[in-house]
Amino acid sequence: MAEIRMGMVGGGEGAFIGAVHRMAAALDGEIELVCGAFSSNAERSRRSGEALHLAADRIYTDYKAMMNAEAALPVEQRMQFVAIVTPNHLHLPVAEAALRAGFHVMSDKPATFNLDEALTLREILNETGLLYGLSHAYTGYPLVKEARLRVAAGDLGAIRKVVVEYPQGWLADRQEDTDNKQAVWRLDPAQAGISSCMGDIGVHAANLAEYISGQNISAICADLSAFVEGRSLDDDGSILLKFENGAKGVLMASQVCVGEENTLKIRVYGEKGSLEWSQQEPNTLWLKWPDRPTEMLRTGADYLSTLATVNTRTPSGHPEGYLEAFANIYMAFIGQIRAWESGAALAERSADCPGINEAVRGMSFIENAVAASASDVKWRSLPHY
Repeated sequence: MAEIRMGMVGGGEGAFIGAVHRMAAALDGEIELVCGAFSSNAERSRRSGEALHLAADRIYTDYKAMMNAEAALPVEQRMQFVAIVTPNHLHLPVAEAALRAGFHVMSDKPATFNLDEALTLREILNETGLLYGLSHAYTGYPLVKEARLRVAAGDLGAIRKVVVEYPQGWLADRQEDTDNKQAVWRLDPAQAGISSCMGDIGVHAANLAEYISGQNISAICADLSAFVEGRSLDDDGSILLKFENGAKGVLMASQVCVGEENTLKIRVYGEKGSLEWSQQEPNTLWLKWPDRPTEMLRTGADYLSTLATVNTRTPSGHPEGYLEAFANIYMAFIGQIRAWESGAALAERSADCPGINEAVRGMSFIENAVAASASDVKWRSLPHY
């Protein structure tokens, strides 16, 4: 099959997440980057596009001009979807421009600047009938998928408790006063929105808890802090969780835990057993039982589910890491594009892709976490949308 053609908005020179998206998209040889508007600065966008070996007439300085120009190209040449890797405040404007021009959208998370924008985005998707993917990359790990299926199969019994933690240490001092582009915009309310820590990594932890447990978070009790002096957005938070099935949980996310790298970890406890997975040891899933030894499942083993297996690229003993997990999100999304264009049935792998439902739930989580932390009321419900 021909490669799926991708455009990109944002992610120019010096941007971390743009490079990650490009590497993930390129990993399986199924996606070709054909165009981009990499920066609002014309010279920076040009340099970025040239470094990626794009044709000069497919390097744009304005995302609206890019949508119009690409839509005017022959069908077999124009991009088929756009990856949005800008700061949060531009996610909806770029997504809307792309969808109105007839292009599918893959967006970095969080989906939008606020919840109202996420609901608006859902309305636009319903109007256009086009596809939307969201880069909750941690759900792309093979053993995260295995964990979800084990819970869904009832192996652990009814879920009682979920504990998820995501500590980092990179914002333990005032990185926003340096040339750290990530720190500057993630701590700027005009670009990031109402939250830094919860908007950046807390929403990943909440998504992972819902994905593996198969249950939606129904209510939260939150305590968010800005420990570093002068910050107006949170850099730390602790949240109690209630799930729709009656399970309880704890979510901790922090960007000021000195010495921590990217220590996302989840434990799920059921009536009959429990599981544990850590992002820094992603090839191992632990299953724990009351009446027999703890089991260690490993990526690439032939006892894993079909879904975990098709999302694994290398033989057992070879680490399946962050880029591979990220690439699995892209592979699922382009599977949806191929099915959309051909009218074929959607494969299990392609159906397992974060989309607009996760986008709305994520923005609801962020906004309600901030509101709950500011309130004297103990619990705040997360409404259905």
